Amino acid sequence: MATFHQISSQNLECPICLTLFNQLKSLSCSHTFCKKKKNCLHRMSQTQSDKETIKCPICSKGTPLPRGDVDKLQTNVLLSSLMDEVKITCPTCTVCEMDDKSPAVCYCQDCGKYMCKACEKSHSTWKPFFNHEVVSVSEVLSGKVQLNRRRKCKKHPNDDEECFCTGCREYVCSKCGMLKHSKAGHDIEEAAIYEEKLIENIKELKRGVKSKKTTIENHIEFIESQRNEITTMFRKLNEDIDTTYEEYMQLLSDSREELKSRVKQWSEKFEKELQVMEEESRRTVSHMNAMEELVTNGMKVPLEKNSLIAHDTLCENLKSFLGRDDPDDKPPRGVTERAQNISLRRYEKVNELCLGKLEGYTWDVQGGDVSPPWDVKANVNLPSRTCMACISRSPGGKMALGSYNGGIHLYSPYGKLQQTVLKNVSVWRIGFLSDGRSVVRDINNKVLLYTPQWEKLDVTFETISIDEGGSGGLTVDRDDNIYVSYRKLMKIMVFTSQGGKAVRSMMCDGRRPWQLFSFNNMRKLILQDSTVVCLDGKGKKEKVLKKEGMSAYPAVCRDDSVIVAWVKHDKGLFSIDRYTSDLKHMHNLIIDFSIGREILSWYYLQEFESGEIALCTPNRLYILNAI
Repeated sequence: MATFHQISSQNLECPICLTLFNQLKSLSCSHTFCKKKKNCLHRMSQTQSDKETIKCPICSKGTPLPRGDVDKLQTNVLLSSLMDEVKITCPTCTVCEMDDKSPAVCYCQDCGKYMCKACEKSHSTWKPFFNHEVVSVSEVLSGKVQLNRRRKCKKHPNDDEECFCTGCREYVCSKCGMLKHSKAGHDIEEAAIYEEKLIENIKELKRGVKSKKTTIENHIEFIESQRNEITTMFRKLNEDIDTTYEEYMQLLSDSREELKSRVKQWSEKFEKELQVMEEESRRTVSHMNAMEELVTNGMKVPLEKNSLIAHDTLCENLKSFLGRDDPDDKPPRGVTERAQNISLRRYEKVNELCLGKLEGYTWDVQGGDVSPPWDVKANVNLPSRTCMACISRSPGGKMALGSYNGGIHLYSPYGKLQQTVLKNVSVWRIGFLSDGRSVVRDINNKVLLYTPQWEKLDVTFETISIDEGGSGGLTVDRDDNIYVSYRKLMKIMVFTSQGGKAVRSMMCDGRRPWQLFSFNNMRKLILQDSTVVCLDGKGKKEKVLKKEGMSAYPAVCRDDSVIVAWVKHDKGLFSIDRYTSDLKHMHNLIIDFSIGREILSWYYLQEFESGEIALCTPNRLYILNAI
């Protein structure tokens, strides 16, 4: 049987983990390796892209992996048995010259010898061996200590393999180096120098691994940050959904209360009309009863002289009264018919955040005007006093009020402040595109584009500076073209929502456009200077509205009708009239409503999606609806 020393002189170490073979597996090229879990062949298979084949690290030949599992590779039974014998065989002293060798207790790494107790004692007392590295056999057998790589040459047993042939990739002794490895293609160097280079190369690879691991770990941290960002984003989306739901529920609740209030007003009005008719009829019945009683008194006693004359008069009066026409059922039936004409028209558009509107009944006002009277249902103090610069109907049924001190305030049709956004933006004008994005003109004439969530987009518009062009209006047409007007230049520039340069411009027929409005279904504009002017698509004047002693503040409604607030600044009164798209008068909505005199004389008018009208002064917001 081979001794431990004889066996260890052979290479029974795994080429990958450099320890004695453990759980041996052979590849198709006959090279054998360990199959340790998370090591050797397992780790080799994990580092290769092809999971069905494993490539030998020695000869690079591929070996199929049965079902991609290293455990299914063939076991080297012969070598496994030999390794089992090695593991249970105790090495003997290789220094003693007697035939009956004593068990070895240690191993000298420098001498390459196993020593028994006696030889180890002599070895430790000999001065030249003082610096030799001596390790215990138990540490060698347990694998805690590896033997030095220097081996004896098989052809020259007395010589160590102290050289390395880089061409053959093997250790050789000096004699073999001169005899066998001196030809072309062989490059001999000291084994120690080669190993230093190898160690340095390994260190360099380890540094590379460390650097790469740091890069990958940073990448993992970045992925985690992105995951956290996405988690935060979707959490915010859920919060926004909840908030929007609550807002919508509140709006619907407000709409319900408003509609019920309107129904109550109608009910009380019709009830009052019927009550007046009923009371009149009851008074008639009472009058008839009294006359009947007086006439009946004449049957009790004979009447003479004055009594007879009086009775005759009463009879004639009663007879005349009975000759009157019977009560007409038409007036009360008319009240009922008018009430029956009132119905609830539900809104079906997603952005109309109310239940609907009551329609179907009008009454005469001022001799022929068939518009129901309007009144102010909300009167709200604005959060930024004297700073409101614009008003615009926004998606979701709200009204957006812009402040040049910073911010856009969003109000419901019931006068409740729902949200304030863009607090750091000095807003001069605001409009909305069909997809919900907002267009803001600031006090420096820069036009900015924001997402429906009020996040700034990287879009630039080449507008004219405030010094050169002056201030003016902004509006968005049905094709999402953006119109920007300039009072000083008396012109309008038209941009697409992609930004850049204006696609066209048009003059304003000598007008100085302060506010600007586009129609929903036609290519026309309404502008306001001191009057109301209707322009065609080329900027040509079509019609002008003005009233002496009054300032005009117009707006275009959803049905392309035009409403105009006529303000008497000196008296603090305003009236609102409705006009056709050609500025022909339709009817008055409200007349001489008192708002008091404002220090600053600018006003803004706009219609809500749900039909209410908002009038904004520098200090207050008034919301009007039909009563």
